[in-house]
Amino acid sequence: MANVVGEPNVQSAKRGKRECRVGTVLSDKSDKTIKVRFDYTIKHPKYGKYYTRSTTLHTHDEKNEAKVGDVVEVMASRRMSKTKCWRLARIIRSAS
Repeated sequence: MANVVGEPNVQSAKRGKRECRVGTVLSDKSDKTIKVRFDYTIKHPKYGKYYTRSTTLHTHDEKNEAKVGDVVEVMASRRMSKTKCWRLARIIRSAS
């Protein structure tokens, strides 16, 4: 049964909303894989000062379209390798 325009996709409704994050591309040297750096701030439990931490996410890029310095949105997905469980959703801003 084909979806009619305006009808919600039944399969995506079953899976629910997936986690998305925005980060900067650090490396695009691997084939179909990019490294995305995600920065966040946390509050020190004792002193109350906020400081910045970062996480590097290995992300699947099927078409090799993201380049170093691009700001991208990544989405959680199934595990594709030992370290890769995110995929590229879209490129928000290209590095000039």
